[in-house]
Amino acid sequence: MHEARSIWMGIHPRPGATRVLAMAGAGEILLKGRLSTVPSHPRALPSLLEAVALWQGLPVRAALVVGESAATTAEPLYRDLFSDFGKNPLYTLDYVSSLRRPRVKDGLSGLGPFSDLQQLLLFEVAR
Repeated sequence: MHEARSIWMGIHPRPGATRVLAMAGAGEILLKGRLSTVPSHPRALPSLLEAVALWQGLPVRAALVVGESAATTAEPLYRDLFSDFGKNPLYTLDYVSSLRRPRVKDGLSGLGPFSDLQQLLLFEVAR
């Protein structure tokens, strides 16, 4: 494991599942998974971000992917799910309007392609 100053995390709600990817810097994937589309508890997303930060001992810089139109995305739902949306001592969460075209393969199998979410982390969260 190489040194990282923060964990980069992408959350992408889609019909059927929410994809989650956490990376330590540009090259090490720490967590990759699929969750239900909508959290069943208002503290689910902040608790997930806090848990990863506490587990790794590093702050989380996260991006929540939303579509071009708020009417077609989970953005309003996620914003209403917790009162400290965005900034917390353990994490920062920002909206990202779209994913960039993937250029790098993640090399992990079993959960489907995550390269677009990995690119989001590399280009949006790391800036």
